[in-house]
Amino acid sequence: MIYLLLSILSSSMIYVVFKLLDNFKINTLYAIIINYLTACVAGVIMYKKQPSIQEITNHSWFIGALILGVLFITVFNLMAKTTQKSGLSVVSVASKMSVAIPIVFVIFYYDEPTGILKIVGIILALVAVYLASVKTKRGIKIEKKDLIFPLLVFVGSGIIETLIKFLEENHVAETDVALFSIGLFMCAAFVGIIAGIIQFFKNKVKFTYKELLGGIALGIPNYYSIYFFIYALRSSLDSSSVFIINNVAIVMLSTFLGIIFFKEKILRKNWIGIALAVVSIILVAYTTY
Repeated sequence: MIYLLLSILSSSMIYVVFKLLDNFKINTLYAIIINYLTACVAGVIMYKKQPSIQEITNHSWFIGALILGVLFITVFNLMAKTTQKSGLSVVSVASKMSVAIPIVFVIFYYDEPTGILKIVGIILALVAVYLASVKTKRGIKIEKKDLIFPLLVFVGSGIIETLIKFLEENHVAETDVALFSIGLFMCAAFVGIIAGIIQFFKNKVKFTYKELLGGIALGIPNYYSIYFFIYALRSSLDSSSVFIINNVAIVMLSTFLGIIFFKEKILRKNWIGIALAVVSIILVAYTTY
């Protein structure tokens, strides 16, 4: 349970850093690239010895890590595009609701046990995520021509969590969690550098010290969010329960952090979402134990 709590805390800190990046008008793509490089360094420190490129590429999980690296950058750009087209609430709902994909995967692929209380908990969790994520009174509105972008965010975000679970279960040894995390962020950094070069020559956006500092601040909690999440998946909890509790708790904690640090206004529907989130976590945790 401690790993799950640490994963929730680390992921929520990512939200805080992203808000600060926006407040200080920092180029997010450049900060994301530095973030991945920082996460690699954090992984090397956790690994406690110098890993080689050959050591990383020889593992069976390397191709999966490379695919995840591509997905990280791709989904990030899709989220930026969706924000421009349909607003931040749409992005938040699409990315958070994507937890349904890994839940369905682990229940059917790994034949995890389910009961009426757990199913009710999962449904309540999805409703809670929606209500807590929508920050406008009118809900979300998406033009038909722009529907493809949130759909791709939904699918891409779900595939990322599903693939992490698959690799963790089938290819990552107990002693290789830190090395896997290094490989994952190394691949993401490589893809990100290519995307950054393209942006630089296309839009002539300069790299400054703010992107460096922002990327470092983002990279540390980002590394540990993955590191602790993998160990949480290996705990006594069912993986479907880990996915639900992790995602719903992140939404709750991020909401409270937004109120405390950024004076964000919370609507009645958001409070209802938080209340349902608490109920869903209790139901899912109860059925697990």
